[in-house]
Amino acid sequence: MHRNPSAKRVPLLLLGAGVVMAASACSPIVDVEPAEDAANPACAPMMVILPQFVADFPRRETSSQATAAWGDPSRVILRCGVPAPGPTTDQCVNVNGIDWVLREGDGTWTAVTYGRTPATELVFNPDEVAESTILVDLADAAAKIPQTDRCLGAGDTLEVP
Repeated sequence: MHRNPSAKRVPLLLLGAGVVMAASACSPIVDVEPAEDAANPACAPMMVILPQFVADFPRRETSSQATAAWGDPSRVILRCGVPAPGPTTDQCVNVNGIDWVLREGDGTWTAVTYGRTPATELVFNPDEVAESTILVDLADAAAKIPQTDRCLGAGDTLEVP
């Protein structure tokens, strides 16, 4: 029996076209600028256990090492390897054992881990997603970077008679 060699190519071409069409239906890659110390090996244990959902938003693929994003459009952006904040008077909160320094910006907030090197930065809009939800969802992952210091409040530093 003689077979037409081009007959095998047609199903392969159709399969290839189906893969391309399925891939194009996915969300585009999120362009995230890497942190200056994104290649720090201490980021790796955190990055591999990041949750697939943060505040019910699905995780998306990003363009840079040690970064993550959730939501389409992105609602939460994470970058590991940012400089660790020094002493500050900015608000510092402890959520599930992780200290975060919170800073308000124009329409977005930034939360940076305190007392962990390299530090991890989150950028989000508090009108679209609650900071408490984000910080709870990411606490286990952030804990993979060892704590070396903690936030102190006035009660920690002042003697009260």
